[in-house]
Amino acid sequence: MATNKKDIRALTKEQLRDFFEKEGDKAFRGNQVYEWLWQKAAHDFEDMTNISKETRAMLEANFVINHVRVDNMQRSNDGTIKNAVKLHDDLTVESVLIPTSTRTTACVSSQVGCSLDCKFCATSRLKRMRNLNPDEIYDQVVVIDNQSKLYFDRPLSNIVFMGMGEPLMNYNNVLKAIDKITSKEGLGMSPRRITVSTSGVPKMIKKMADDGVKFKLAVSLHSAIDEIRTSIMPFNEHFPLSDLRQALEYWYAQTKNRITYEYVVWNGINDSRKDIDALIKFCKFAPSKVNLIEYNPIDDGEFQQASDDALKMYVSMLEKNNITVTVRRSRGKDIDAACGQLANKS
Repeated sequence: MATNKKDIRALTKEQLRDFFEKEGDKAFRGNQVYEWLWQKAAHDFEDMTNISKETRAMLEANFVINHVRVDNMQRSNDGTIKNAVKLHDDLTVESVLIPTSTRTTACVSSQVGCSLDCKFCATSRLKRMRNLNPDEIYDQVVVIDNQSKLYFDRPLSNIVFMGMGEPLMNYNNVLKAIDKITSKEGLGMSPRRITVSTSGVPKMIKKMADDGVKFKLAVSLHSAIDEIRTSIMPFNEHFPLSDLRQALEYWYAQTKNRITYEYVVWNGINDSRKDIDALIKFCKFAPSKVNLIEYNPIDDGEFQQASDDALKMYVSMLEKNNITVTVRRSRGKDIDAACGQLANKS
């Protein structure tokens, strides 16, 4: 619901302390409110039980907490949970909880729709409406952490920015959200348990390296041949593989962190020996690993999963060249929660 009040979570702790001092209260009250907002993820000022009723009423008069809410939750046969998350302005994004026997991963969105135009991804068919704010990204993680405790009796262990949107096109807000997620005053998660996945924006990959980020980097690659990559990911025309490679070389030189390549193999598109040779060559300039991802159809049949023989050829050739490779089977396909399927159908 629209309101002219400022979202209190846009304020830093220092700004909250200043606000209380100007109101004639003690600065430490700002610390208390900050803890309620982030560590305890309060939805309402009335939840802040160690603050007087008068102070809560004053906060209510001045601010709003634009908390997200789960509009629809779907559970897959394999345990995966997909959330349709309603934002304060009635727009919707989707986030996914992916459980295994040893971990629970949150797949979160960073934009409403997407800035890019990958032909195989359902999200790219949605117009980019806006970037998510840091608190909206944070809230998705809190929701999934609570679901993990409720349904799997353990807290969230990992976060991947692989939901709707291109995270590096919302760089500042993604970084602010990760700062809160990893802060002791937030969720206290290790940045090593967070992976930011990009389709490859060279300038922003270099900026991440310069900013000294501690989280992991994954690149949605899908072809190491420019013509093929441009045919399935048209923005590659503006960010060609030579620029991407240069940025990734810079990333590795600055961070010494290996790169993960996400790679779907499609029938008749990138399933030949020359495709594998090009990928091997692309992987050689810096330590990397390849996740071969099962393709999840998005209705129109333009893209078809490659044969098992093609996948086996990829695995065999990559391993012969001492490149770590994993085949990732889809989770949550029956509820359109798998990789590339998030499109707000609910």
